[in-house]
Amino acid sequence: MKSTKLYKEMITLSDVSIYCEYLFNGKPPILLIHGFVSSTYTFNRLVPLLEKHFSIIAIDLPGFGRSEKSTSFVYSFENYAKVVAECIDYFGLTDVYVVGHSMGGQIALYTAKYIPDKISKLVLLCSSGYLKKAKKLLVYSTYLPFFHLFVQQYIQRKDVEEYLKNVFYNPSYITEDHKKHFGKPLLEKNFYKSLGRLLRYREGDLSSDELKRIETPTLLLWGKEDRVVPMDVGEKLVKDLPNAKLKSFDYAGHLVTEERPLDVYKEIISYTSTSPV
Repeated sequence: MKSTKLYKEMITLSDVSIYCEYLFNGKPPILLIHGFVSSTYTFNRLVPLLEKHFSIIAIDLPGFGRSEKSTSFVYSFENYAKVVAECIDYFGLTDVYVVGHSMGGQIALYTAKYIPDKISKLVLLCSSGYLKKAKKLLVYSTYLPFFHLFVQQYIQRKDVEEYLKNVFYNPSYITEDHKKHFGKPLLEKNFYKSLGRLLRYREGDLSSDELKRIETPTLLLWGKEDRVVPMDVGEKLVKDLPNAKLKSFDYAGHLVTEERPLDVYKEIISYTSTSPV
């Protein structure tokens, strides 16, 4: 299947309606996984660059973006990895490059652990790491009938621009388009129910021992000014992952796909060696 147009449609994976954007052009496949409270929009500036060298697949994870905010899906990293694996099977892909940003980086690692034979290389952008499961009292609280209202109140205590200032090093990069796309999920009632279920079922990040068993070649890209997932997480990951390298960018925060898309693109091309930039 070859195309020059980015298709956008809903597909069903793990009994959940998933929003998917894809382009198949005969080039090696690269699958993009966004982070927490985000969507495929994370890769808005990266996709037009990558599509010169790759077939593109990007999904909104269950509970985020335009995908279903299911109240029955078990929002664990293991199940997110299964959704990614099902997506790879849905399109009949092999030797896939997987890019994950923030929480999406942790999901990419879980996916590499789950289906190592189908993944060629990982690229982790400011990946989450070493976070523990929520404390038992908080997990028990998620079963309260109106817990999602507490989550909503907590999230909405700040406006979207304040959250964006935390993920950008340079706040002058923040546009009205960013506010629109990152703020849209906050208007959906079931979004907060999904977050509550993620808090309940999230099993915690992979341990150092588990990371040491992931042989998939991995490139770690980081903003040196990341206030969400500091550089020391990347420095620890590169030591635990047996086949990894770390590259950092000056004057960049957590959302490196928006602040440094060209640099991220060049590092991905160099690492995957699909063709010269």
